[in-house]
Amino acid sequence: MVKILVVEDEMSIRSFLKINLQRNNFNVIEAETGEEGIRLAKLEDPEIAILDVMLPGIDGFKVCEILRNEYQNIGIIMLTARTQDIDKIMGLEFGADDYMVKPFNPSELVLRIKAILRRMENHIEEEKQILTSGSFKLDVYSQKVYKNNEELDVTPKEYMLMKIFVENEDKAFSRDELLDLVWGYDFVGDSKIVDVNIRRLRAKVEDNPSNPVYIETVWGRGYRWKKI
Repeated sequence: MVKILVVEDEMSIRSFLKINLQRNNFNVIEAETGEEGIRLAKLEDPEIAILDVMLPGIDGFKVCEILRNEYQNIGIIMLTARTQDIDKIMGLEFGADDYMVKPFNPSELVLRIKAILRRMENHIEEEKQILTSGSFKLDVYSQKVYKNNEELDVTPKEYMLMKIFVENEDKAFSRDELLDLVWGYDFVGDSKIVDVNIRRLRAKVEDNPSNPVYIETVWGRGYRWKKI
């Protein structure tokens, strides 16, 4: 269940928000001051924070700034009774994702929360497109390979071999398995093409290709990527 932190000093508004959010199956955590909101954020790790601008003690803008600096992935919505554009600009500058002026329709707030959650999910999916193994990084989207943050000049087949290896660290693959996975089951040609591409790939990823550390030869089997 998605956790939502509501930081609002007016009890009536806080209760109103809690009731409507709970009706939509959100887990609501309440705070009436900015300081309490920051403390609860550290304890509860909410996905979304709804912050009133005018709070006793530190205001909502400062709370927003602190939460954004400490929790990059949290979604933040600012609430205010003001209508000046400067408040909206300040909220966005401090790291808010959205902004609503009181009074507002609770259904609209729920829709905005769900929109932020979708963006967060998409961001997480994008992050999953980066594969890492020791000093190596593979960008699945662009099909690029990096070693110590320096891009390696690999061919499409070499990239596919790297991806298979990094996704299956320490797993031994036979030449036939690699041939099927990279060149396809209908490939017609010499299986030695696997060895040729492994040799070329080693020249690019190994510090000493004649004494490979990462792409190991498994005698009688094939090759595997050694987890470092």
